[in-house]
This record gives sequence, structure tokens and C-alpha cells, in this order.
Amino acid sequence: MGKVFWEGSALLAPAPPALVTCGTMEQPNVLTIGWTGIVCTRPAMTYISVRPSRYSYGLIRQTGEFAVNLTPSRLVRAADFCGVRSGAQVDKFALCGLHPLPAKRISAPILEECPVALECRVTESRLLGTHEMFLAEIVGVDVDERYLDSKGRLNLQQCGLAAYAHGEYFALGRKLGDFGFSVRKKKPGREK
Repeated sequence: MGKVFWEGSALLAPAPPALVTCGTMEQPNVLTIGWTGIVCTRPAMTYISVRPSRYSYGLIRQTGEFAVNLTPSRLVRAADFCGVRSGAQVDKFALCGLHPLPAKRISAPILEECPVALECRVTESRLLGTHEMFLAEIVGVDVDERYLDSKGRLNLQQCGLAAYAHGEYFALGRKLGDFGFSVRKKKPGREK
């Protein structure tokens, strides 16, 4: 079979249905963002892309801060709701049973229900068309201690994270390997 060509579109998948918190503890808001990722290791940097018509856009522009909360599969319904309803009209925290917690380094809250939160401070933004991209330094990471092993390492597989692909939500599946496994030298006595 051959390939069918389509015009350019946003079809990079899967993506995280990240629950992004913004505003303040006194006036928190949460929205779902699919357009996010890591852009640099040192300094640790991420981005989110937000439509200027969204309520959260103004909050992020005003404070220059937000948190990217990784969404576990059990919160997919909340993530979907937070992506289609506006915090200007409804209290998404109350309606979804979410609880804001104070972050350590930013004024925006993090979510109690999420296993990992990236505390972010905007370094620059750029209007790209339908969305404005907020490039941000990750100034801190909050990790739920129940997902740490005895050596303090994060066991991300136990978090049960969700993924989003082309309009559908998925639970992440089984581990296939870890970074560098394809070139790692085999230990003597191991055949595989």
C-alpha cells in the first residue's frame, strides 16, 4: 500500500492532555493543553500554546506563570471538561473535584490529584496564528512521593498517565525499553 498525502495539519500524536493551572491560589484556573512539550534540557524549558480568546490566556499573560500537571488516566474526564469549558463561566475545580495546592516557586497553583507538576515561568511568547506560544523555564518540579522508589527515583510508569491522539484519549501501555537500551552493552551471562 502507498501513502496518502494530506495538507499540513496538527497530527503529531500522542500528546499529553496536560492540566495547566494558572492564576493564583485566591483565583485559580485550570485548562487542558495538548500543545506542549520539552524544548531544552539546560535550562529545563517547556512551552504551551494557548488561544488568545481563552480565559487562561489573560491570566498567563498577566502573571507570567503556570504549572503543567501531568494527567493520570483516572482524570481524563476532568481533562476533557477543562478543555471545553471556560473558567470565566464555571468553577472547574469544584465541578471536577480538583484541588489546587500552593506551588513552591510560582504564584499559580498545582493540582493535588496529579502525580507530577512542572512549575513554569514564562521567558518569552510568540503569536503563531491561532495560538500564542508561551516559552517557559521549568523552575521546579513537584512529585507525589508515592511514586518515588526507595532511592528517590520517579517511577513514572506507576502514575498511569493518559495520552491524547487525534481527538481520542488513551492510557499509556506497557514499557518497551528505557533510554539507551538499544546501544547498551549486555552484561556477561545475558543472552537477550
